[in-house]
Formats: sequence, structure tokens, C-alpha cells
Amino acid sequence: MTIKQGNESNTSTRPASSSELNSWKRGFTPQAEIWNGRMAIVGLIVFLAIICLSNIIFSG
Repeated sequence: MTIKQGNESNTSTRPASSSELNSWKRGFTPQAEIWNGRMAIVGLIVFLAIICLSNIIFSG
């Protein structure tokens, strides 16, 4: 199978629009995985901020 044949057989997929990726959909969807990743990063940043702030406050 050549690259061109592979691309021709994959014509049923289409790129998602930004509004579709940012929409709230239930279940195991690409949108849910995107929001899951975003919330994981927010939680990590909040956790690191709390650790840094508590270290500054209680070490002095």
C-alpha cells in the first residue's frame, strides 16, 4: 500500500472544528479527553502553587 492509497482510503475522516473540540460531550469522546487533559494541567498548577506558597509561609 502506498501513501497515496492510504490517504484515499481514509477519506471518511475530517478534521474537527475548534467549536466542536471545545464542546461538552458525554462519554469517551475526543472532546472529553481534551477537557480531561486541560483539567489535569489546571489541577497540577494549583497543586504546585499550594506547595510553593505553603513552603514560603511555613519555612520563615
